[in-house]
Amino acid sequence: MSFAKRARQILSQNAIYFILLVLIIVIAFISPDFLSWRCFRDILLQSSTRAIIALGMSLVLITGGVDLSAGRAVGLAAVVSASMLQTADYARRFFPELPQLPLIVPILIAMAITLLFGIVNGVAISRLNLPPFIATLGSMVIIYGANSLYFNMPPNNSQPIGGLRSDFTNLGTGYIGISGEYSIPYILIIALIVALVVWVLLNKTALGKSIYAVGGNVNAARVSGINVSKVLIFVYAFAGLLYGLAGVLEAARTGGATNNYGNMYELDAIAACVVGGVSTTGGIGTVPGVLAGVLIFGVINYGLTFIGVDPYWQLIIKGLIIGVAVALDIRKYLAKR
Repeated sequence: MSFAKRARQILSQNAIYFILLVLIIVIAFISPDFLSWRCFRDILLQSSTRAIIALGMSLVLITGGVDLSAGRAVGLAAVVSASMLQTADYARRFFPELPQLPLIVPILIAMAITLLFGIVNGVAISRLNLPPFIATLGSMVIIYGANSLYFNMPPNNSQPIGGLRSDFTNLGTGYIGISGEYSIPYILIIALIVALVVWVLLNKTALGKSIYAVGGNVNAARVSGINVSKVLIFVYAFAGLLYGLAGVLEAARTGGATNNYGNMYELDAIAACVVGGVSTTGGIGTVPGVLAGVLIFGVINYGLTFIGVDPYWQLIIKGLIIGVAVALDIRKYLAKR
């Protein structure tokens, strides 16, 4: 194999990482201050909840499905958890008579609700044979409607939820100090733990092999004895659980919540997965690729704002990167045939 052909092969197989490296180099060349731990930490902090959502979405995409309810599930979890974790002396408490609950209780309630919606999605798709697009589109609208009704309950009446307890906001803004200005945010540690769990699930368990099999060829998976319905229900339920966790952390990170939290997050998650090499037709995808995809959009959002690029140009750059990444991805898998 010639050097040029080998170089093209390496570029094609690792295009996502080259794109990320080029982005960092270009932004750092324009503004050297970008290459600081503070900037890197801020990018990781802002990308952590997006990574958790994208990891849940990646499981769904690997099975050949899609989940349009992800963003609204994030918003629901944010509102539910925040509504029960306000300080006792806050003037506009969502539940004025609610005692101060242990931190874990509202978090588990919020995640249980999004888990339930995930199960409903999985049942609708696997047992009622609804197309994933239609099933999750319906649940997206239902979740937003339910969240808006909850958010509009008196005495809140659709006012932004604030006055969150410090032990809650610390989950999103706290960090482990190392030395000097170096620190690792708690939210990043949680995201890395989630990534490790998903990686183990996909690569070290029989269930993970079944998830890839269902996405690769659902009929062949059935013939081989895989219970496709159970796999799909688990995937959508687990994804719902991750959306709930992301919503809780997003409320903690921003110090508040409204019913519009999470709007369009599902599209960002799908874009990050696709750029990270997850096939929209199913059967292909890796955790490192998904994380790289999330980081690319994190660098775009933070880095281009850092150097003063107009937000509208940022949208165009995002679209171009998605197009290039998908084109390279298609060429890579066509070359393997």
